[in-house]
Amino acid sequence: MRHELFRELQELRRRREPVALVTDLRDGAQALFVPGKGGLPGTLALSDEQSAAIAGMLHQSVSGPLDEILFVRSYAAPWTLLVVGAVHIAQFLAPMARLAGFDVTLIDPRRAFAAEHRFPGLDLIVGWPDEVMEQTAPPTRQTAVVTLAHDPKIDDPALFAALRSPAFYVGALGSARSHAKRVERLTAAGFGPADIARIAAPIGLDLGGRAPAEIAVSVLAEVVGARYGRQRVPR
Repeated sequence: MRHELFRELQELRRRREPVALVTDLRDGAQALFVPGKGGLPGTLALSDEQSAAIAGMLHQSVSGPLDEILFVRSYAAPWTLLVVGAVHIAQFLAPMARLAGFDVTLIDPRRAFAAEHRFPGLDLIVGWPDEVMEQTAPPTRQTAVVTLAHDPKIDDPALFAALRSPAFYVGALGSARSHAKRVERLTAAGFGPADIARIAAPIGLDLGGRAPAEIAVSVLAEVVGARYGRQRVPR
């Protein structure tokens, strides 16, 4: 690999952007591919059809041969966790999720809650979650969304946006009784049974703990399980 290409690849990975290294198996020519930007520094020209196929492979985090001519090495976007509601549970969940390898973003329209001194060193966005997820942090197939505000005015818009996305996990804090009312609101908003069934509620594994830190552990455990394809055990 040429030094210039290697440096560009390392920089993209440092910024945690999705990128594919594409190699022509016939002559060893290489190029970098980033969705929406096409080919980056390299010696390999890609057709529109090849670019579309590579974008699909990268989106699914798949590496391998393409058309028996190219080899694609995918460096997919990182796993992310969007936490809606900068509450006490989130103060434990966010740093633990970072240790587990997730990029974490906390979203809350209440500036007093989404304060730097409460979440030092973490990404905070003061805004309505549906607007944030539509404009700034759209969920992908590698995104988990958890709503912890326990306030329908904040949680429901987040769930609307999450259920319209390919997020691999959607969870909501609240009791079974609270979730029953939530289901009524979602149904009235036009979501069907299959959509609503995507929501893990009550959120987290049933570990028996009630303290904020214990709930955070149960939520993270369930998210990690979903990441690896584990089926949720209904509560």
